[in-house]
Amino acid sequence: MINVALFGNPNVGKTTVFNLLTGLNQYVGNWPGVTIEKKEGYLNDNIKIVDLPGIYAMDTFSNEEKVSKSYLENEDVDVIVNVVDASNLDRNLYLTTQLMKYNKPIILLLNMIDLADAKGIKTDYDKLAKELDVTILPIIAKKKSGLENIAKVIENCSKQKVNYSIDFGDETSTYKKLEEIVSNCSKTPMENKKSISDRIDNIMLNPILAYPLFIGILLLLFKFTFDWVGGPLQDGLTALIENFVMTPLDGLLSSSSQWFKSLLVDGVLGGIAGTLPFFPLIFTLFFGISLFEDSGYMSRAAFLMDKIMSKVGLSGKAFIPMVMGLGCASPAIMATRTLESEKDRKITALISPLMTCGAKLPIYALFVAIFFPKNKALITTSLYLLGIVVAILVALVLNKTVYKTEVEPFVLELPEYKIPTLSALLKNTWNKSKGFLIRVVTVMFAMSVVIWFLSSFNFHGFTENINESFLAGFGKMLTPIFTPLGFKDWRISVALLSGLGAKEIVVNTMIVLFGNLHQVLPTVFTGVTAYSFLIFSALYTPCIASLATMRKEYGNKMMMISLSYQFLLAWIVAFIFNTVASLFLGNSASIEYIVGGVIVVVAIVILFKMFTKKSNGCSSCSSCPSGESCNSKATN
Repeated sequence: MINVALFGNPNVGKTTVFNLLTGLNQYVGNWPGVTIEKKEGYLNDNIKIVDLPGIYAMDTFSNEEKVSKSYLENEDVDVIVNVVDASNLDRNLYLTTQLMKYNKPIILLLNMIDLADAKGIKTDYDKLAKELDVTILPIIAKKKSGLENIAKVIENCSKQKVNYSIDFGDETSTYKKLEEIVSNCSKTPMENKKSISDRIDNIMLNPILAYPLFIGILLLLFKFTFDWVGGPLQDGLTALIENFVMTPLDGLLSSSSQWFKSLLVDGVLGGIAGTLPFFPLIFTLFFGISLFEDSGYMSRAAFLMDKIMSKVGLSGKAFIPMVMGLGCASPAIMATRTLESEKDRKITALISPLMTCGAKLPIYALFVAIFFPKNKALITTSLYLLGIVVAILVALVLNKTVYKTEVEPFVLELPEYKIPTLSALLKNTWNKSKGFLIRVVTVMFAMSVVIWFLSSFNFHGFTENINESFLAGFGKMLTPIFTPLGFKDWRISVALLSGLGAKEIVVNTMIVLFGNLHQVLPTVFTGVTAYSFLIFSALYTPCIASLATMRKEYGNKMMMISLSYQFLLAWIVAFIFNTVASLFLGNSASIEYIVGGVIVVVAIVILFKMFTKKSNGCSSCSSCPSGESCNSKATN
């Protein structure tokens, strides 16, 4: 068996190469002692490929670098495959020079040669291979070009004995030497033409337009999710389940006992069939998020947020786990291990669950469809922004009270903009959203049955009066806690409590307890209390899985802090909104206008500050010439 270690900087297409080489023969886990994904797979039957974390150097600064260095030092590696960006050779080859120190045969995969060609960069690959004494394969990974004979190349290299004797010196000397090598082996156009990415960044990272564009992109994402694609698919799936499953089953069970019919129709199928139609919404949302990630915009969003994050004492890198929180809080908490500062790790772990995860989307979708049907995207955008704003405010408070240390410098790769392949988008989207389907047929099924039992029985047996059930007695004990927020029905209290298991279960529980939600909920909520409920749902205590992850990563104390402070925070924010809004607003339309107005005001304030702010020599763009003087530095 030939053991291959796959290396590369972030955003050079390393994962695409790994997927092409290994196909379905992949195994995913975590490296021992760290929550960093370990991926290994097989090319043919005799080549094992291990995908190492994307890194810039081997200086053992971050956990990723430690993992990579440890693997080379302690494992039996036969060949190193180093993926580099052909359009940025002098930067990417720095890692190559460090890999040479381990004296393993190196294969350089010069990826994105089409991008290099577009920039007018012409490289003599044979000359470069001779200068570095490595094997070079020019490839275009996204087009599956150039890797046809990689297995044979790996086999030949595994038989070679190498001894890289080139002494590049210190970091400064190494970069200088690499510039000489690249200039001798490459021809670049004399004129310094701006790439397409640079021209796009002139708009997307413009000091005036960047933040309004960010809000506009969020609005567009939710329009796509609720109005254009996800919403119609949800309606279609709902109709199919109602016409071809629920109605026929109701007829088949017409002669069955009342409790048995209730178990199957209300308990089992009612819960599952009521939540399953939300899958198209979740899939569509994650498709949009994957599009932003693969196109390169998500890195820009993190760069933009660095200016805000630094104001509250956090590195811009902390925004990356927060972005992961849009999918699920558990991996977001685990991702905080990649942050260098202990302060940053703890604060980010505490605020990441405040981001709207995919599990909250069914709650949003249900309430906006019933109470705010004309402005679904606007209301949903406001809730996502609420999570971001509250998270930043909590970070500010923690930095002013519990944690008082200097902000860590932020170095972020800004990859070239690219058009993602449909297959990659669909694969990423499926990986993000399949967990919802798994929970529908496992956790939600079990919870539906339990909730049905507790709401259908009392000490005297089966009862059709839900207000006399076991669950009613328990729910009425909780009601005083939520009454000040406008949630006076005990069934709402029970639904929120069930959300501690998984946020999707809130909707599932409501379906079992209320029946037809579109008919019943308008009698339980007003427009004001409905939005208060959404606020509370957006911010309150994370699910059990997230709390368990918090306990594993940071101990019982941090878990209890997360559990209690988010509940209290959500209660306070929802109470304030409900109290103030009840004084001035009387219907849902008014709420929509005020939410839209707040978003517009925020955008205007940002523009005003940008116009009135004195220049400090920073343009906030990827090609900023004064990057050395900034706390945050982007490389492109």
